[in-house]
Amino acid sequence: MIQHKCNLHYNIYGKGIPVVLVHGFGEDGSIWDNQINFLKDFCKVIVPDLQGTRSSPLMEDKNTLTVEHMANDIKDLLDQENITQCILLGHSMGGYITLAFAEKYPNYLKGFGLIHSIAYADNEAKKINRAKGIEIIAEYGGYSFLKNTIPNLFGAIFKEAFSDAVDELIEKSKLFSNTSLQAYYHAMMVRPDRAFVLKESKLPILFIAGTEDIAAPINDVLEQAKLPTTKYLHVLDGVGHMGMWEATKQVNEFMLNFIEKLNS
Repeated sequence: MIQHKCNLHYNIYGKGIPVVLVHGFGEDGSIWDNQINFLKDFCKVIVPDLQGTRSSPLMEDKNTLTVEHMANDIKDLLDQENITQCILLGHSMGGYITLAFAEKYPNYLKGFGLIHSIAYADNEAKKINRAKGIEIIAEYGGYSFLKNTIPNLFGAIFKEAFSDAVDELIEKSKLFSNTSLQAYYHAMMVRPDRAFVLKESKLPILFIAGTEDIAAPINDVLEQAKLPTTKYLHVLDGVGHMGMWEATKQVNEFMLNFIEKLNS
């Protein structure tokens, strides 16, 4: 493992075709540890901590941060590493950032993937819930907020069988500042609909979805997966929003197959 820092702190593992893994809300780069340990033997895995996460400073105000800012951070990372093309895979909020990157910097990509993520903007009800979330974080703190929301991200089978893992993720959420969490919620709340990116892109696109995912509902994923010209769709039965943990072996194989197709 090699540690680096531009504006973002990031780690690099392995050699070969560059694959950037972008974490989601309430997570850091370690959410991908199961994938890193598998993929590093096949490719160069680059794992950033988004601004406001761990030792990556929050560079924007909590009321101005956007997914476009975070996409620009990924571009700066690639430029620092002299990487002209990569595969970009984003989980949840990381998928929103991936779509923003794909819109603005398509020439940097050999392909991209949405892991439990959707291209649609928040509807009005979701925006109201985001705004309430920002208020709850301000009043009760980020840890209290995530303690209540994280368990809902997992499917019932995993949550019962691996409650210790869920508790571990909850405990790690103590590392987030309230300001960073509020900034991420704002960024997600104001993001535009990017279904057109999926429709217009000529790049191969990977979709991984869970039938019990309440954050990226399966029907939305199936609908958006009809849009791209070249896509690879995988549905995980009985899995929630966290397939990287809930169905590690399958997710690893789906990712590797996608990477190998683009590297052939």
